[in-house]
Amino acid sequence: MGRQRREFSAEYKDEAVKLVINTGRTVAVVARELGIQESTLGRWVNAFKERQDVGDGALSETERAELARLRKENSELKLDRAFLKKASLFFAQEASDTNVKRSN
Repeated sequence: MGRQRREFSAEYKDEAVKLVINTGRTVAVVARELGIQESTLGRWVNAFKERQDVGDGALSETERAELARLRKENSELKLDRAFLKKASLFFAQEASDTNVKRSN
């Protein structure tokens, strides 16, 4: 008779993957310690890494909120900069007009 297939919970798989990733031990060593097949743990680790790679592109809700806040702040700073540029040109013009009047 063949061996009965074992079922593992998602929490168990996550903890096993964390043992590989966080401790730096190899898949083979951790699999041997846990009494599971090396190929099984290897699949779990690869699936975890794929999920992490895909998840890196998506923004969380807090990141979206911060991005919106920073975009608004950037827009306001651009308006402030444009205003200050115009003001500096105005005062430079005013100063040069005053110098022309004084020299006459």
